[in-house]
Amino acid sequence: MPDDVVRVGVILTSKTAGMSLDQVRALLDAEAEGRREVLTAHLAELDRRQAEMERSRHMTEHALACRAHDIATCPNFRAHVADLVDGDGRWPHPVPTAQASAG
Repeated sequence: MPDDVVRVGVILTSKTAGMSLDQVRALLDAEAEGRREVLTAHLAELDRRQAEMERSRHMTEHALACRAHDIATCPNFRAHVADLVDGDGRWPHPVPTAQASAG
């Protein structure tokens, strides 16, 4: 496969993955200044976005399975929101035994 075709494939795939043109440049140029730092920062951003998507997935799965028709009334979801306000964005939220049957 010609090198130009591979470079275009890398550029398209990287843009789809959310990389900036500077990040793509660093990816393609092994001698680029700060290459390791740019790619390490992008990896950290991907980890952050993946964690956000996991939380969103768990929330959506919970909403589908929850007996509360309005998720805002679900004790488990309300506990999660309280944790977000307090700075602990874990999801799924650990379910206390007394609330397990409510949500």
